[in-house]
This record gives sequence, C-alpha cells and structure tokens, in this order.
Amino acid sequence: MTFPELPASLAQALAERDYDSPTPVQMAVLEQEAAGRDLVVSAQTGSGKTVAFGLAFAEQLLDDSGRVPHGNAPSALVIAPTRELALQVSRELAWLYQKAGARIATCVGGMNPSQERRTLKSGATIVVGTPGRLRDHLERGALDLSQLKVAVLDEADEMLDMGFREELEEILDATPDGRRTLLFSATMPRPIEALAKRYQKNSLRIATTGTERGHGDITYQAVTVSPSEIENAVVNLLRFHDAATAILFCATRDKVRHMHAMLQERGFASVALSGEHSQSERNQALQALRDRRAKVCVATDVASRGLDLPNLSLVIHVEIPRDAEILQHRSGRTGRAGKKGTAVIVVPFPRRRRVESMLRSAKINADWINAPDRDAILEKDRERLLEALLQPVEVTEADRELADKLLAQRTPQEIAALLVQAHRSKMPEPEELLVNSPEAHRDAQKERHRPGFEDTVWFRMDIGRRQNADPRWVLPLLCRRGHITRNEVGAIRIGQVETHFQIPRAIADKFADALVRTAGDDESGGDVTIELSPEAPRDAARPPRGNGPRSGGKRFPPQAKPHRKGNAANAANAAPRGDRPAFKGKPRKFKPKPNKGA
Repeated sequence: MTFPELPASLAQALAERDYDSPTPVQMAVLEQEAAGRDLVVSAQTGSGKTVAFGLAFAEQLLDDSGRVPHGNAPSALVIAPTRELALQVSRELAWLYQKAGARIATCVGGMNPSQERRTLKSGATIVVGTPGRLRDHLERGALDLSQLKVAVLDEADEMLDMGFREELEEILDATPDGRRTLLFSATMPRPIEALAKRYQKNSLRIATTGTERGHGDITYQAVTVSPSEIENAVVNLLRFHDAATAILFCATRDKVRHMHAMLQERGFASVALSGEHSQSERNQALQALRDRRAKVCVATDVASRGLDLPNLSLVIHVEIPRDAEILQHRSGRTGRAGKKGTAVIVVPFPRRRRVESMLRSAKINADWINAPDRDAILEKDRERLLEALLQPVEVTEADRELADKLLAQRTPQEIAALLVQAHRSKMPEPEELLVNSPEAHRDAQKERHRPGFEDTVWFRMDIGRRQNADPRWVLPLLCRRGHITRNEVGAIRIGQVETHFQIPRAIADKFADALVRTAGDDESGGDVTIELSPEAPRDAARPPRGNGPRSGGKRFPPQAKPHRKGNAANAANAAPRGDRPAFKGKPRKFKPKPNKGA
C-alpha cells in the first residue's frame, strides 16, 4: 500500500523521511470519504497520528502550487494536552511542511511568552500549543483565530481528564463557524461525544484500533516481586535487557526523585522527568537521551504521551498505572514505527489480582515471569560481549602495533580476561533477589526482624500529620521524654491526628515512668500527651497472641497529661482522659522545640 497522490512538497518530505507506505490511520484520513469533513479519529498511540492530521488538513492550507500562502493570522491550530506532546507535534509538522513554506509557532507553558507573541505577530501558518497557554494568548489579543480553517484536538480525552474543558471551549468558541474540526482521541467517553456534537458538523468516525487493544509491536511482561525487592528488581531488569534507551514510570514526583537518585548511585546514566522540572530541564534531559549520554529516563505520567525517543526499546512500570489506558499510553512510548519493544510491569505480590484485571481490561496478554537473577544477567553479559567482540572491525596500523606490544607481554588468554574485566567494570552490579514467592518473602521478613523488638508495646501521642508530625523530630522528642536512645524505639506510625510507636516490653515500665516525670516540661516537649495505646494502629501488624498488653504482662493505665511536673501520684489525680470536654476548636499546629541537648 502506497500513499495516494499528494502535493509535491509533502510527497518529497515524506520520501526524505523514508515513509514508503501509510499507516492505517494515515490511509483512513486520506480516503475520499474523509476529504473536507470533520473527523473523530480513534487510533493507537504510536500509530502516526501527527502525520495523519498533517496530511488531512493539507487541502485547507496549501494553494494550487503546493505552497502555503502567508497571512497575518494562522490557518491551522493544533491543541495538545502536554508540553512534550505539543513540542513533538511541532517538530513533526515542521519537517512535513518545511518545503511548503509553512511557519509554525509553538505556544506552551514554561517557554518565553513574549517570544511566542512575537512569533504569532510575525504571521504563523500553523499554531501548536497547550490549552492554558493558548487561552492566555487569546485573551491578551496575541492569538487571532478569525481566519482559522482547521482546528485539531490531539489526545482530546487526556485534555478533558486534565480539566481543560473550559479552555477548549473558550478557544473553539473564538474560531469561525466554517472551520474544519479534527478530533483525535484514544478513547471515546461521553465527554468526547458531547464535545464532538457541539463543535462538529456531519463528522466522520474513524477507528483504527481494531479489536485488539494491545500494541502488536510490544511484548508485555509482568514481574512478581516482594514489595521490599522492587528497586532491586528494577536494577536487574535494566541490566538484563541493557536497552539503548529505557524509561521507568513512577506515580509521583517523590518516587521519581528517589528512583533517579538510586539509579545514579548504582552507576546508571539516568535523567529524571516530572512536572516539577522546568521546560529547559526537560529539554536537556531528552537531549541527553538522544545523544546517548544517558540511557535511562525516570518519569511520571507527564511523559506517557508525546515522548518520542529513538531506540527506546524498554518501558518499566515501577509503580502500577491507575488504569488500562495509562498502561497503554506508558507502554506506547516503545514499539513505535514498526520497531519492537518490551513493557515490563513490576507487580508486588499483594497487587497481582489488580494487575490481572487491568490486563484483561486492556486485552493484553502478558507473560508472568520472575525478575532476572544474577546468574541470568551474567550469562546475558557473556552473550553480548561475545557478539560485540566477534563483529568485524577496521584495524589501523597503530592498533596493530599496540596489539603486538600486548602480545609480547601477556598471553592471549590473559589479554582476553583483561578485556572481559574491563567490559564488566563499566556496568552496574546485579542485585541478589529473594526467592520469588509470598512465603519466601514472609520468611525473609522474619529473618530481618530487628533484634530486641520481638516483644513490644505500642504507645501513642496526640499529634499527627495535621500537626506536621515527622519522624525527624518525633524520634528526638521520644528520647527526651522517655529517657531512652534512638535504638530503643521501634516502628513509628504517623496517622492523621495521632502517632503510634513501639517500645520493647523490657523497658516499657521505665519509659512510662519517665513520661510522667517529664510531662509539662517545655524543654522536653512535655505539652505533647504520650500514653500507652490500648491497641496497635490499623496499618501495623498485630502482635502474636500472648505478646500484647491484653494478655500477660503488666497493663499500663492511660496516663493523663499533668498540669505541671510531677510523679505518678500527680498523674493519677489528674482528670481521666475520657472525662475531658470534647475539643471543638481547630487542631493546634505543633511546633517542636529545638533539641538543646543534641
């Protein structure tokens, strides 16, 4: 299948980019039935949608000579949900319409708005931008849509999910009634249907996703791991596949920072990409990947759409995506333009059922496998090294002289061994993983239990996240109030309005007495109520039968907060906690005092 007859300028641009045949979505928008009509297109990510709508609106932009007539206002507008996608669309349209003489303006957040306004004023043919920045230029009078001939909404479902409905409606309401509207969306929920009904006339529906929603060029794998082994599994996956470019998807910015720091510490050339990075930082990160200065990108879902990297062959879902659509958009960063790719979902044991349901919803058949161990990685290293060393190379005279000097001082076997060692020294060490089963995970957890905390008592304090409780100052506070050391405090569980913590039963009596003596002491944080907890917090494992305060051992009655320094007798005379009037005011903001003894 070849492209139908196209204007010479576009046909030449496609030939130079080795576009021999159109993808299904490109062919569909070029059919005679679609000519000049409003379109609602549903297609897979990585299916060539940008070139598809670039070809689709050519009849609105080009004159009889195949050139773009210049005017003071743009003829085409493309709206995309994210900066990365808008920049990618702008690059694609730039080479496609370069020989036609089109001027393209890109308007996205994080860029210089004054420079964008100057570009718009100079007469741009095609404007590509994000909803917020486009609306800003429209309200300031910098964006003139009075002569617009075609409007394209790329990833319309994502824009509605991100809350851009008002911006889209304001922009589309400012366009002429006779303009053509092309709506590209991976899914067709009701809000998309309503948008199409309001802004399109006699639209043609095009669906090229087919019955199989999974991407045919992507191999999906699900790796089950112990929750505590996720990072080690990611390291081994990167080492096993040794992809030229890989991307790791996390759910939050904090997780991106943590994973990026962990990978750098282990010797991986990596970059980070999330919403907290400026556009300049994002551009530098992407350029490092394209230049091969970095091989791994750690990103949030901000990179799940619009990120197109050459040689990206591996996607790892470090944290499970929230739904099947996000899974496909993340995975669709690889397996593009006919190339093969691998998408790996790291699945903690407790989340397996959820992932299985998500895969069924996405109609994806994934191979459930174990994370590669050290032996498998070293075997893979040997295969890659042999393949690289047996490749034909051109040897210069200087290389031959150096080889002769080495052979004069070392045997061939020694030289080969040194070469292998030099190759391995450049790669991070694989990690040792636990035996891959829930039972093995539980056994390992027992083995790693902190000595001295086999039998503990739970205490509670009347501050939590609302009072900015944080282990960094809660721990020193407990040490001052209870006259103990850091090593004598077990798990700390910070809740919304209170905090629970463990104390070994052997020192619980001494700790409780010290709490009474230091109550009311401002220097020690005595205005915080600390008392025995009748039960463990919900998110903590309950103690085994016979170890808790309810069975065996001494019970500690709840101690009321004394009004001044005193001993146990003072505390006993204080009003019981249950008799105090209910607190109706706003929760106080607790500010810990500096530890003067530290």
